[in-house]
Amino acid sequence: MKELTPRKIVEELNKYIIGQDEAKRCVAIALRNRWRRQQLGPEMAEEVLPKNIIMIGPTGVGKTEIARRLANLVSAPFLKVEASKYTEVGYHGRDVETMVRDLVEISVNMTRQQYLDQVREKAERLAEERLLDLLLPLPQRNPSEADQELHNATREKFRQRVRDGKFEEKVVEIVTEEKPVIMQGMIAGGEEMGIDFQNMIERMVPARTVRRQVTVAEARTILTNQEAEKLIDKDKAIQEALDNAEDSGIIFVDELDKIAGREKGYGPDVSREGVQRDLLPIVEGTTVSTRYGPVRTDHVLFIAAGAFHVSKPSDLIPELQGRFPIRVELKDLTKADFVRILTEPKNALIKQYMAMMETEGVTLKFMPDAVEEIASIAASVNARAQNIGARRLQTVMEKLLEEVSFHAPDMGGQTVTIDAEFVRQRLADIVKDEDLSRYIL
Repeated sequence: MKELTPRKIVEELNKYIIGQDEAKRCVAIALRNRWRRQQLGPEMAEEVLPKNIIMIGPTGVGKTEIARRLANLVSAPFLKVEASKYTEVGYHGRDVETMVRDLVEISVNMTRQQYLDQVREKAERLAEERLLDLLLPLPQRNPSEADQELHNATREKFRQRVRDGKFEEKVVEIVTEEKPVIMQGMIAGGEEMGIDFQNMIERMVPARTVRRQVTVAEARTILTNQEAEKLIDKDKAIQEALDNAEDSGIIFVDELDKIAGREKGYGPDVSREGVQRDLLPIVEGTTVSTRYGPVRTDHVLFIAAGAFHVSKPSDLIPELQGRFPIRVELKDLTKADFVRILTEPKNALIKQYMAMMETEGVTLKFMPDAVEEIASIAASVNARAQNIGARRLQTVMEKLLEEVSFHAPDMGGQTVTIDAEFVRQRLADIVKDEDLSRYIL
């Protein structure tokens, strides 16, 4: 984390996201401030609160992608939620505290996987011994020394054959445990009570032992997982996961603009200001009960986003506005941006389609004028119809390559060259007919 300076963070984001430099700088500084806080003494660190961010911009300009890539950079627990999915306490629906519980679940799964990876090598060795016990059962209770030596020699031969993959399809019988599955939605009394009740039921109802006939390949995976579970310290892993959620967690709240504005007192939006009031203590810092223990949200970083076409950030209740001190506006994407999006990022659309067609033995070759034409059509349709940003490129590309994708299994070994003329032939009629482009592109 020390090497991950704001400049380095922006460089990493540039590999996947085109433009939006101001937003990248803001999130890079917010992430670096986390590391800076961790270097402080306990007393000062407790006082330093995260600077939450509101990203304002239309759909498809990179708001969600910036937050997601940021979390991947530092392997932080990351949760994306839609503000419009939540309702005020007292109304039917999810209350805002569930986002913290979901973040903790993600953190626990991440930390548990890290612990399992640390003991994976030892678990594989233990699983191999159990597998050999299944393939070559131990001799009678009191074998002679000669019998024991013969057994050991045979076991080593079996070990080598197992490692060489000679027994992969052989069927063996193993014992597994199946825990009771509790349908959370069936539990009355609310989601919070449901989580606690589920834990209680899991403790009360014993796991069921099941004998299964599986191949050696499947048995190796199952036995390795069983051994790895025995080797890790679950309590320590859960405590570390709770600490990670509290100190490194990132919650991305999308569609914040959908809960902005004054409520009318009736209709589907009756509780949206109530959602803001419920969200306020979560953002400013509170303690939420989870199935793993209480979690404080004081140092969780909240990144909110919204188009704010109808409403504006000032329509949020003043207390919530104050908890999002940093506001950054993302710019609309232009034709030049579309050209770069198609070609420059590691996960560029053109690279994806070329790789997909290569699996069928078909080589796609995109000429520079074709890329320009695709970008021009996407920008044109965005200007005339609803502006959905870079997502328009996916629609255009899918329509452009529809015929090639359909016939690809029969075209093995062929090269398809896509130039501007090819693009115009496939898409010109649709682009000209405005009504048709609204439905197809």
